Amino acid sequence: MRKLKKVLFTIIPIVLAVVLSACSNKQKSEKKDFTPKTLTVAFVPSQAANKLEARAKPMEKMLSKKLGIPVHVTMSIDYTTVVEAMKSRKVDVGFLPPDGYVLAHKQGAADVLLQALRFGVKQPGGEATKNLVNSYRAEIVVRKNSKIKSWKDLKGKKIAVQTPTSSAGYVYPVAELQEKGLNVLKDCKLVTVTGHDQAVLDVLNGDTDAAFVFEDARNLVKGDVPDIMKRVVPIYFTKPIPNDTIAVRSDMSPKFKKKLAKAFIEIGESKEGKAMISSLYTHQGYVPVKDSDFDVVRKYDKIIEKEEDGK
Repeated sequence: MRKLKKVLFTIIPIVLAVVLSACSNKQKSEKKDFTPKTLTVAFVPSQAANKLEARAKPMEKMLSKKLGIPVHVTMSIDYTTVVEAMKSRKVDVGFLPPDGYVLAHKQGAADVLLQALRFGVKQPGGEATKNLVNSYRAEIVVRKNSKIKSWKDLKGKKIAVQTPTSSAGYVYPVAELQEKGLNVLKDCKLVTVTGHDQAVLDVLNGDTDAAFVFEDARNLVKGDVPDIMKRVVPIYFTKPIPNDTIAVRSDMSPKFKKKLAKAFIEIGESKEGKAMISSLYTHQGYVPVKDSDFDVVRKYDKIIEKEEDGK
């Protein structure tokens, strides 16, 4: 018995030390004290990937100058990839749409830093206004001579969409049509494409009957197709969607977050920076935002989840 007690008294402190060490390491890993020595920023194409990558490159130099560290800009194939990269700490900053951010935050991968401002859009015609807004809409577009005149005519039709984490290119149109009585996932044929410009062109070329895009994505192809506004027209607009986010990995230190937010805001206020972010995502600047501002997105995501479960 004495030998057993002696062994126990020897083992227990060791076990306790291991447990306490593990707890300490866990607490340390959960601290928001990450300050990057090199910053990796990820984008996802809202238009042709090669165009976006070239336009995003100047951000490396602009951010690096303001932060005093090297900055690397990278392109990802979709928002899910960015979220996974932020979760595994391979990406520090992600330009995410509302649904992409909500997904990242739910998985503990990211916190919201800033929200984009855009010019409002006036219909008909899809022209930009001079008013800066923090929300936008999705629209459903079809060919001008199409027999599709309303969302009710979409049943059985082929629709160009973005990935399931795209707010305008998937979530909002699918969720709102579900509420109206059309189960898009079951009753339509969805074709996933990369970029809202490609979705508009697919409609124009007859590759799909309709497309879910942001308002007014037709402007993306106006340079190549000057009469696009007459040839492809909207038949439906969703309710307002919170603008895109700049999200950061969840363990980033508050001090660096503040510095990073200041850098992005200043870039958006400069002439060169504003031109760059406008060419990327039609952003016109950035403002602070709260996580609770995206609760409406969470509501739409739940509608999608129920629809997918019942598909």
